[in-house]
Amino acid sequence: MNIGEKIRNKREDMDLSQQEVAKLIPMNQSNYSKIERGIRYYTFEQCVSIAKALDTSMDYLAGLTDCKEPYPKAKQ
Repeated sequence: MNIGEKIRNKREDMDLSQQEVAKLIPMNQSNYSKIERGIRYYTFEQCVSIAKALDTSMDYLAGLTDCKEPYPKAKQ
């Protein structure tokens, strides 16, 4: 499964539309759709935002783990 598919599957698991996730990132829906389709790559900062919006880890989005659950938050 590629990165875009992982993002789309996690979004669908949460019953969110592309528009809803795009507003959380923030990014326009067209560019977000391109990320899901593998046409456009995202920056590190966008990856952080996507991981937070989808309540997962960047490792999951990058394919380094199959665990969809986020890591515990760092203590400030």
